[in-house]
Amino acid sequence: MLKEGDKAPAVTGVSYDGTSFDLGAPGRRTVLFFYPKANTGG
Repeated sequence: MLKEGDKAPAVTGVSYDGTSFDLGAPGRRTVLFFYPKANTGG
């Protein structure tokens, strides 16, 4: 479990257009937001 202030693990993702990106790349700050599911049917 990560805690506030922990370094992000090496994770590579792919965007909607096929471009790859690194989360937690050395020397770069990354902000990652998680939103809870809204009270919607979908």
